[in-house]
Amino acid sequence: MKKTVTTLADGRELIYYDTVDDAVRDAVDARPLDPVASSSELRHDALLGDVVAIASHRQGRTYHPPADECPLCPSRDGRLSEIPAPDYEVAVFENRFPSLAGGAGRCEVVCFTSDHDASFADLTPERAALVLDAWTDRTAELARLPGIEQVYCFENRGAEIGVTLGHPHGQIYAFPYTTARTTLMRRNAAEHRARTGRNLFDDVVARERADAVRVVLETEHWIAFVPYAAHWPYEVHLYPARRVPDLRALDEGARTEFPQVYLELLRRFDRIFGPDEPPTPYIAAWHQAPFTGEQREEFALHLELFTVRRASGKLKYLAGTESGMGAFMNDVPPESAADRLREVASK
Repeated sequence: MKKTVTTLADGRELIYYDTVDDAVRDAVDARPLDPVASSSELRHDALLGDVVAIASHRQGRTYHPPADECPLCPSRDGRLSEIPAPDYEVAVFENRFPSLAGGAGRCEVVCFTSDHDASFADLTPERAALVLDAWTDRTAELARLPGIEQVYCFENRGAEIGVTLGHPHGQIYAFPYTTARTTLMRRNAAEHRARTGRNLFDDVVARERADAVRVVLETEHWIAFVPYAAHWPYEVHLYPARRVPDLRALDEGARTEFPQVYLELLRRFDRIFGPDEPPTPYIAAWHQAPFTGEQREEFALHLELFTVRRASGKLKYLAGTESGMGAFMNDVPPESAADRLREVASK
């Protein structure tokens, strides 16, 4: 992997990741941009114990531009974008409209390909491996920033999810606090250790492997399953066979095998509802251990992949029980979801 670090016209950082060592990334951002002056405020919810970022500047962010005005396409044919190069493999840059800003964390955009009409599932294994390298490198770099407690790499895909830019891309959030979901996982893991003497994540994976009925696929270095208490209609959790706290700790076997496993999962997601259906909307979320706190090694890196589509033409809305009380109701039994995801395996 070759990494080239540069800056955009307004001072934001841009990083190119390439598979070839002779790639030249010297294009200059010629846009007349003013320096970024965004900031967000973090407010603590005393009742729930979580944190809310107030970021009013995001009201003016780019919203569903036409394809010929996409800010994530490369700069070519006289049109300038967020990426000055006329082509690229993987590019990461600081978000122009960040949810976390002004010293309260950092938000980055990860462009997986210069092809506007592609998706992650269309990538080659080599490109998917480069994305994994980029996620890992950004986790390592962001961990060095003062005050950062947790790095979250994720992809939102599809208009139903709320994506406002159609170009295939993901994001990375560097939180200056540990998120509520991770805090809850850590609390449950600590209680499980105190009660049983065992690791909670290991026991969850062992249960799914023993039950087998919800396992979607398993290789030497990875296991993917629909969780016993899945919240979403089609939800898959992907764990490395060897428990590690974050992406930096993956061994070479897991890193080498990841592209094939992950691309297969994404391609199965696009087949769930049949060949004539539009691409399946999804969220793909990497859960990594925070950098602070005790017993960091107790946490298990894993990816959660899920869709809000519950049937052809029907979405799973977070209505009264989910939004109001956090009490999820799932219309699709996890065992049925696993059956379907095994049925649509690549032949």
